[in-house]
Amino acid sequence: MSDRAFEINFDGIVGPTHNYAGLSFGNLASRKHANQPSNPKQAALEGLAKMKFLADLGIRQAVLPPQERPDVAALRRLGFSGNDKQILEKAAKDDPILLAACGSASAMWAANAATVSPSADSADGRAHFTAANLPTQFHRSLEAATTSRILRAIFADEVNFTHHSPLPAGVVFGDEGAANHTRLTAGDYGLRGLQIFVYGRDAFGGEPAPAKFPARQTRQASEAIARLHNLNPADVLFVRQNPAAIDAGAFHNDVVAVGNLNVLLYHSTAFANPKETLRKIRRWFGDREFHAIEVTEEQVPLADAVSSYLFNGQLVQTADGMALIAPLEARDCPSAEKFLQELLARGGPIRRVEFIDVRQSMNNGGGPACLRLRVVLTEKQIAAVRPTVFLTDDLHRRLGQWIEKHYRDRLFPADLADPKLLEEGRTALDELTRMLGLGSIYPFQGAA
Repeated sequence: MSDRAFEINFDGIVGPTHNYAGLSFGNLASRKHANQPSNPKQAALEGLAKMKFLADLGIRQAVLPPQERPDVAALRRLGFSGNDKQILEKAAKDDPILLAACGSASAMWAANAATVSPSADSADGRAHFTAANLPTQFHRSLEAATTSRILRAIFADEVNFTHHSPLPAGVVFGDEGAANHTRLTAGDYGLRGLQIFVYGRDAFGGEPAPAKFPARQTRQASEAIARLHNLNPADVLFVRQNPAAIDAGAFHNDVVAVGNLNVLLYHSTAFANPKETLRKIRRWFGDREFHAIEVTEEQVPLADAVSSYLFNGQLVQTADGMALIAPLEARDCPSAEKFLQELLARGGPIRRVEFIDVRQSMNNGGGPACLRLRVVLTEKQIAAVRPTVFLTDDLHRRLGQWIEKHYRDRLFPADLADPKLLEEGRTALDELTRMLGLGSIYPFQGAA
């Protein structure tokens, strides 16, 4: 067996409680669509269609299951008592916003699930996983424990994979996962790479902070992950995100920059010091080929970049060259669409642009890139992954049937108090874990 490496997209399956509660401060789309009705079935089918589209392009594709929601166990820890039905009723009456937080399907955005370092970059020759603690938003902080269990169930081989516990929760080690992390390398995924950790703030001060919205990723968290993953300091770059971009709604760096292999597509406002950042990247590449594609404020205003999620597309390597998988919103934004036309016309590493409909996710502030976690694995490591999570034609068909069977087509945040929704979700997840061969990963199944 060869030791060639591949990038695999592990997409989060949208959960049955997908709703628009407007919980994410700093996420403009989330707030804009607050309290509107959502369509969980359509959202899950859109996500599944995106996975199938990428698989048909020849991109290796796998799935991550949703989390159990509403999180009744969290409500119990917060003082609500009684049976599940009573707890939901009390929470809906006493603190509906808290209930909405415990009912969020935000784990669908798998880019925030973890930071992953491939074995080519780690001193011990193993792929490393650290589930994100996500402390800035309460509804997201509930995900870490289950995310860790899911990753350990999928990547269970201790010879090939190392799992780290989420960083200590709190203001110092705020970690938002791969949404603030990009890996570049010179031409092949199996080669040593440059891991770029983008942070919004230094927890101990000394650097300008955003004035309007919180900076979610800390430098201290990024540095801790680099140490845990046994990365060579010469192959790591810590870059501060531009506070102005955060205040404009780029709550994660993947809203204003995306990279893959030796290509970096970024908005001119993405980094606090873009010239220094590009100088360091070019120095790392040396005489090897590197493509930096800057999008200026004149070409695409920052407000358009945020609203269109132009940079939250997936930059993927296909047999025909590199492709950008962008949301329909980028096609519908005049400045973004014009830039993409010019990008293709002038030639270069990005050979094609494909537009994907993920409007249900976009309405909550998550584009194509938000929905996936990128994992670089060798052929040997791929063989050690639980095989039932890889998207095949058969799994695609069965997942579509599963969604049609279990998901509602209309949901308001107030519906989270419905005990039937909780039971519907548990029934669906129990069936899904059997389909994916993951065993007991949820609290209702006995996992702790």
